[in-house]
Amino acid sequence: LRDAEVSGFVDAMPLGLDTPAGTRGSALSGGQRQRVAIARALLADAPVLLLDEATSALDTRTEAAVSAALSRAQSGRTTLVIAHRLSTVKGADRILVLDHGRLVEEGTHDSLIARNGIYAQLHEAQLRD
Repeated sequence: LRDAEVSGFVDAMPLGLDTPAGTRGSALSGGQRQRVAIARALLADAPVLLLDEATSALDTRTEAAVSAALSRAQSGRTTLVIAHRLSTVKGADRILVLDHGRLVEEGTHDSLIARNGIYAQLHEAQLRD
């Protein structure tokens, strides 16, 4: 729970882990729901980890902490990450870049930056934000 940054907000709830979260987590914020989902994925310890925009609703500080935990959790397992924030995939062994549903680039972060294509343009744009 600590790795997914869940402990802080759960400890503040009246019944802790026993506090009802509502239908499909409706009593939780988007970021809280995302952190609970990440905690569940980490606890499952499955050989394959699928992360679809796993940190999109998190603030920068929480994203950094959760990303570090996810990096540790990815070791020794196959992980598929779907992300618009390129910082999320920077350390990946292999990055596939899709444009309008078509594969347009493939490589590591460094090789894609050197290629100066779509990935490099997106990376540069995100650095400016």
